[in-house]
Amino acid sequence: MSEPRVGVYVCHCGHNIASAVDVEHVAEWAYKLPFVTIARDNKFMCASTGQEQIEQDVKEHDLTHVVVASCSPHMHEKTFRNACARCGMNPYLFEMANIREHASWVHPNDRDGATNKAKALVSAAVHRVIHHQPLEPMQVNIRPETLVVGGGIAGIQAALEIADAGHHVYMVEREPSIGGHMAMFDKTFPTLDCSACILTPKMFDVGSHPHITLLTYSEVEQVDGYVGNFSVRVRKKARRVDEDLCTGCGSCWEKCPIKVLDTVFEAGLGYRKAIYRPFPQAVPKYPVIDTENCTYYKTGKCRMCEKVCQTNAIRFDAEDEILNIEVGNIVLATGYKLFDCRRIPQYGYGRLENVFTSLEFERLTNAAGPTDGKVVLRDGETVPETVAIIHCVGSRDKHYNSHCSAICCMSSLKFAHLVKEKTGAKVYNFYIDMRPISKGYEEFYHRLLHEGTTFIRGKVSEITDAAHSPEEEGKLVVICEDTLVGKQRRVPVDMVLLAAGLEPRADSSEVGHLFGVSCGDTGFFIERHPKLDPVATMTEGVFIAGACQGAKDIPDSVAQGAAAAARILSTISKGQVILEPIRASIDESRCSGCRICNNMCPYNAIDFVEDLAVSRVNPALCKGCGTCVAACPSQIITGAHFTFDQLMAEIDGIMVDVTADDPFAVEAV
Repeated sequence: MSEPRVGVYVCHCGHNIASAVDVEHVAEWAYKLPFVTIARDNKFMCASTGQEQIEQDVKEHDLTHVVVASCSPHMHEKTFRNACARCGMNPYLFEMANIREHASWVHPNDRDGATNKAKALVSAAVHRVIHHQPLEPMQVNIRPETLVVGGGIAGIQAALEIADAGHHVYMVEREPSIGGHMAMFDKTFPTLDCSACILTPKMFDVGSHPHITLLTYSEVEQVDGYVGNFSVRVRKKARRVDEDLCTGCGSCWEKCPIKVLDTVFEAGLGYRKAIYRPFPQAVPKYPVIDTENCTYYKTGKCRMCEKVCQTNAIRFDAEDEILNIEVGNIVLATGYKLFDCRRIPQYGYGRLENVFTSLEFERLTNAAGPTDGKVVLRDGETVPETVAIIHCVGSRDKHYNSHCSAICCMSSLKFAHLVKEKTGAKVYNFYIDMRPISKGYEEFYHRLLHEGTTFIRGKVSEITDAAHSPEEEGKLVVICEDTLVGKQRRVPVDMVLLAAGLEPRADSSEVGHLFGVSCGDTGFFIERHPKLDPVATMTEGVFIAGACQGAKDIPDSVAQGAAAAARILSTISKGQVILEPIRASIDESRCSGCRICNNMCPYNAIDFVEDLAVSRVNPALCKGCGTCVAACPSQIITGAHFTFDQLMAEIDGIMVDVTADDPFAVEAV
C-alpha cells in the first residue's frame, strides 16, 4: 500500500483568522508534518478559487488525503468534502481544523499563542486524517406523507405548501381548532390588516384540502423510525361530538346552562359554555365538551346539549382514539407561550385591576372579543383617557429572558395606534430600545410619532396605585427613569398594557425528546445551523418552523413554514435521502448482551436481538454521537470516522512541539 500524500490548506478567512494567526507561517510549518506533500495558504478557502485549488492539487500531486484549516466544520465541512468528491477522492478522506473559533477568535491579542495553537490543531488534523477510511453514504427511501405538528400560521403554511404539491399531510393540533395565537389577534402590524381576514381563508383551506388529514384536539404520544420511515402514534381525544353527524349549528352551546371562564382564547376576559367552539371561525367547526365543567360528568344530569341536538351528534360515552400513521418527514411548528407577567410583581399584574397583558388587549380590541372591540377598563364601561404601554416585559432581562422577543416593539406600536383610534386617549410608550427592523416597520414607527404617541426611553421600575399628588389620585402610576432627560418620572395613567415577551412552550423539552430535537439555553428548539440551515434539525427528517425555533413575527413564521415545506418537497421529489455514513457498529461476535448501550442511546437506535442475545445498531436511526462507544464496557462498539486509532493519532498530533524548527523533531505516525 502506497504512503499517504496529504495536502494542507490554511485559510486567512479575510481578517477573521489572519488578524491573530500568522497564516503563512502555519502553512510553511505544515510542510514539516509527516506525509504532507503540499501546503498552501489562501485568502478564502471556501471561495471557488480555494475549492478549485484543492481539486487541481489532488489531480496534479496525487493527493490521497486533504486537511483544511479554517472555520468551524458546521460551516464548511460539507463544502470541502464536495470539493474532494468532485476530483474523485472519497470525501471522508478529508479533515478540517478549526483555527478560527478555536485559535484566532479566542486569542485575539496573543499572535504568537494563536499561531502556535493553530499549528497544533493542523498537526492534530494531519496525524488523524491518514487514519481515515473511505466511507459510503447511506440511501433511504422517503415516504411522501408528512406530519405537521402544530396548527398555527407556520404549521398551516407548511401543510398547505406540501399538500398543494400533491402530497398527503397529517396535521396534529392539541387545541380543538387550528389558528394558534394569530386567531386571537385583531390587526397585524405594520399594515393593520385584519388578522382573521388573512388567517381564516388559510384555515378553511386546511380543513377542506383533499390532501390534508386534520387531527385537532389530538397529541403525538410516540415517534419511532427514521427519516423517510417514521411511525407516529397519535391520541385523538374524544370531543364527545360525532363529527360525521354534527353540522356546527350552535344549538348545543347556545342552550348549555354552564358558563366557564375562557382562559385560552379570551385570555380570561370572557366566558364560554361547557360545550363550546373556541371561536366563530374555528376549523373544524365542531364543538367539544369540557368534561371537567360539564354537569353530566359531575352529577349524571342535565344532558341539555343532547336534547337540543337535531342530528343526535352528542356522544357522552365516546373514548379517545389511537391512530398510527406512517410519514417520511415531520415539521414541528408548536409555537410559543407568553411570558407570565405575574412573575414581575412590581408591575402589578393580577393585583392592580387595570393592568392588562398584550393578549388581553388583543381580545379587547377584537370585534369578536368579549367587549365587541371596545377598549374599556376592567369595569367593562369606563373608557381610558391615558394609557401606558410597557415594552420588553419579561424580555431582554437577565432575571427572566435575556433574548429579544422580536415582536414587542411593533405590537406596542400597534396597540398605541389602536388605543388612539378607538378612544382618542393619550398614549405613553415606555421602551428600552426601539427595534423596528423589518420591511415597513420603521415607517410605522414614524407614523406613530406623527399620531402623537409619547415615547419615553427607560426601563419601568414599578407600577403602583399609591398617589403622591392630587393628579395621581385614582390612577395607576408608572415610575421609570427617563434616560433621554436623565431623571426619574412618575406618569399617572388609567390603563397599563404589558407587552409580554415570547417564551418556549412549557413542554418544549419533552416534545423535543419525543422527536429527537434538542433545546437551547433559552428553551427554543435548536436548528442544524443558525445561518445556513435554520429549519432543519440534527435529526434527519425533522424540521422546525415558526416561533418554536425562536421568537419571530408572522411574516418570518410564514417564511420558515414555507422553507421547511420546500426542504421536504425536495426530498420527496428525489424519492431518497442520502445519510451520513458516520454511524456506530457492534462486533456481535464479542457482544456480551449487557444492554448498557440500549439504555444509553438517545436516539433509540440500538435493538437487542433476543435470539442471539446481542445488541445491534439500526444505522438509519444512529446519529454517530458516540454515546454507546464510550459506554460499552467491552469496547466492542466502533464509531465510524471516530475510531480509537483516529482519536489517539489526533491526540498525538496535538502534542507535538510546535516551536521546533527541525523537520525531524516531528515524529512520523
